[in-house]
Amino acid sequence: MSEVTIALAKGRMQNQTLELLSRSGIRCDEEALRSRRLSIEDTTGRIRFIFVKPADVPVYVEHGTADCGVCGADVLMESEADVLQPLDLNIACCTIAVAQPCARSDDAMKGKIDTVALRINEAGMLRVATKYPRIARKHFLEHGIPVEIIELSGSVELAPVLGLADCIVDLVETGRTLIENGLTITETIAASSGRFIVNRVSYHLKSGIIAELLDKLAASIVAADKSETESSHAENYK
Repeated sequence: MSEVTIALAKGRMQNQTLELLSRSGIRCDEEALRSRRLSIEDTTGRIRFIFVKPADVPVYVEHGTADCGVCGADVLMESEADVLQPLDLNIACCTIAVAQPCARSDDAMKGKIDTVALRINEAGMLRVATKYPRIARKHFLEHGIPVEIIELSGSVELAPVLGLADCIVDLVETGRTLIENGLTITETIAASSGRFIVNRVSYHLKSGIIAELLDKLAASIVAADKSETESSHAENYK
């Protein structure tokens, strides 16, 4: 029977997390990974992995169904789950940003939040399309800007283009999708990356194996950063 259960976010972050775990000496059977199973064990049988939607990771961990989990900081900010966040894994690095149509915000790169305010004067309230309603509402209210939150589950970039919203709050990696849809970033709200999270009770009851996991992951991250730095220096001297 496994000693600890880890909830992993399915999708792009899943592959990066499994790669990091593998570099840390924690591996799963390749055949099991290729299957459609949502729960598998590592090769030692000590660790059970469950694969769930990103937004569900903090739910499983907070309620103790999973002892630990890996998900983005954006998911944690939105959920406000009561979990411990002992380690930034430095994977899936993105930003949570405000973006508007380029044509409607010519001075966007100058005034940023002020250009948004100009549009409020016309409509009385800013319409914001987002998959992150809690983050968006908190951000604009902190700036004293009244907002109407339009919650979408995907293709948020279409909302301003089709007139559904004035701007969006979304997760941005390269910014290419924004550019291709005629949008520009007017403000960065926060940085996001993959975080290793732990249930508060499990952190004490299973401290041994969790501390072991954290040590292995931290060492792997340091080694990766060192390798990247050395590679960068080597390129500079070519």
